Parts: sequence; structure tokens; C-alpha cells
Amino acid sequence: MPHYVAIVEDAGPDKAVGIWFPDLPGCFSAGDDVEEALRNAGEAISLYADSLAADGKKLPSPRPLSQLRNDPAVAPDLQEHMIALVAFAGRHVHAAE
Repeated sequence: MPHYVAIVEDAGPDKAVGIWFPDLPGCFSAGDDVEEALRNAGEAISLYADSLAADGKKLPSPRPLSQLRNDPAVAPDLQEHMIALVAFAGRHVHAAE
């Protein structure tokens, strides 16, 4: 099961906590606190994967943290924010809204 590095941006108690994935451009998650944002993160990856699949594309492979640290576009965010690993378990069943 692949794990994606997530950047966790906590702007304080009056703002939502945001999560984004350096290897998945445009994929993000949020929540009222870090725990909620992380719970939502797996679902965000799943929806992102579904969107890519609809376009005939595959989910990119995650890069290891050591490789991301050498990426000048990502390295400053890794130093400034908390990071987490988020597992992608494949297709999830989505509840009807």
C-alpha cells in the first residue's frame, strides 16, 4: 500500500487545517483540526485517483521523503510545516450524498 507525504498547514485555532500532497498536484484535504484533516486525507487521495482514472491516467507513485527534501519546490514547505504519511488503500466506497 503506497504512502504519500502530506504537508500539514495549521494556521491556528480560527482557521481550517490544510493538507496537500507534493506528489499529487491539486489534491488537498482540510479539517477543523489536524486529526480531522488527516482522516479526510485518504478520501482526498481516493477522489483524486478516481478523477485521474476517469481521464485514463494512473496515480503517480509517491516519492520518498529523502527525494522530496532535495526538490527545491517542496523543501521549504517540509522545513516550515508538519508532515505526515497518508496511506492510499485503493478504491474506497463513497457514500451517496
